[in-house]
Amino acid sequence: MKTKPKQTETEQTIRLNKFIADAGIASRRKADELIAEGRVKVDGKAVTELGTKITKANLVTVDGDPITHVQHFKYILINKPKDTITSSKDEFGRKTVVDLIRTRARLFTVGRLDRNTTGVILVTNDGDLAHRLTHPAYQIERTYKVGLDKEMKIEDIKRLAMGVDLEDGRAEPVELAVMPDDRSVAYITLREGRNREVRRMFEALGYEVRKLDRKSFAGLTASGLARGEYRHLTRNEILSLKKIVKLI
Repeated sequence: MKTKPKQTETEQTIRLNKFIADAGIASRRKADELIAEGRVKVDGKAVTELGTKITKANLVTVDGDPITHVQHFKYILINKPKDTITSSKDEFGRKTVVDLIRTRARLFTVGRLDRNTTGVILVTNDGDLAHRLTHPAYQIERTYKVGLDKEMKIEDIKRLAMGVDLEDGRAEPVELAVMPDDRSVAYITLREGRNREVRRMFEALGYEVRKLDRKSFAGLTASGLARGEYRHLTRNEILSLKKIVKLI
């Protein structure tokens, strides 16, 4: 019986959104948006169907710019300051976290933080890693320091620890600690990463979040970094992230 000849690297198919992500242009989710908006062409023809597969022999362009599969990945941790947008660019000209970095590489954020939320955020051009770090299936832990408008009642602390119902389902903290000498300050660890989840959890119990600082993401902290400063991840940190999301 004849065996099927092994495909060469250029003959192997790959999803178009993954190709764009692997090239460091955008995360897979953002790549899907680019495709749906008709901004991606394959061999000169616009492709809008999500799930399209290509080979590395195809010419892919985004907004007219050709992209290649070969990319030198960068992994950067930023201590995000207030009034900074978690985006590579902003249509209103507001300052973004990418503006804080001295590089010519096209980078994007891993997930999002509110404009006034401070603390740890990752920036990279590794689309596959970014996709997995933000996917709910991988349960990436995020720890926040929360400053409230008033001290929490004991019964509300217990309610929060047990989980609260939000419009998109029940939200339960992995860990919760409220400062004994100031119950308006709490530390909360979550794994889901829903939109504005921390703020909504406290709002559901009648509290307003005045300050929100992400202390850690996937075990990484901004220790030693002032607001607005950044550093490149170490090789061991990169390997650790990839192990968490089963890339190695």
